[in-house]
Amino acid sequence: MQRFEGKVVIVTGAGSGIGAATARRFSEEGATTVLVGRTQAKLEHVAATLPTERTLAQVVDMRNYDDVDMLVTMIVQRYGQLDVIVNNAGVVKMGPIDALSLEDWDDVMATDVSGVFYGCRAALPHLKKVKGCIVNVSSVSGIGGDWGMSFYNAAKGAVTNFTRALAMDCGPDGVRVNAVCPTYTRTEMTGDMDSDEQLQQAFRQRIPLGRPAEPEEIASVIAFLASDDARFVTGVNLPVDGGLSASNGQPKLV
Repeated sequence: MQRFEGKVVIVTGAGSGIGAATARRFSEEGATTVLVGRTQAKLEHVAATLPTERTLAQVVDMRNYDDVDMLVTMIVQRYGQLDVIVNNAGVVKMGPIDALSLEDWDDVMATDVSGVFYGCRAALPHLKKVKGCIVNVSSVSGIGGDWGMSFYNAAKGAVTNFTRALAMDCGPDGVRVNAVCPTYTRTEMTGDMDSDEQLQQAFRQRIPLGRPAEPEEIASVIAFLASDDARFVTGVNLPVDGGLSASNGQPKLV
């Protein structure tokens, strides 16, 4: 499929994990793909696997609105348009509220909430011109609580409801806004979790499909939401969780 031929797509947090898989997916389907992140080496590693003529890697701190706005302006000047932005960049801080610092709170909110908002705000005027779309990366932690992850839950909950509200505001302009809500996904950042057999067993018991997600499985849903196949879908926070959210939380009884 070449659903994004002639389209220009920005993917934040594209240096690894879901972001890297998403950048690859859009590129495979013909997009000119802009990889955004904070680490040049990681971005270049991903970019090296993509067609040179349709790939651009840019170091940008999504916590700084001026930098984000300059990025979007540069992309539109260079390519003439912007069709899709995927706001994927994020961080997580784990621990009880009295064990984490005020700086931890500020970092999570700046990256996971303000970074999404800044991306949307900077891109929106250009997306309106082409009736483009936004896909935010929230989490199952944005639609339900976790033990020891209140900072992350607060941030992803904000992304979830921001997505709904922005979709309502942008609908009359023809801009669609959706989010994916992944469960535990195997990435470069989950090495400790991947090697913890007790934790793996707990996830296998809770996820009906019996395993964590792979980044490519999240990327494929992001690509669907950004494509014309989802042209009448907006305001959705779509769980990509192997059936996790189908449960009412009780343990397996039989």
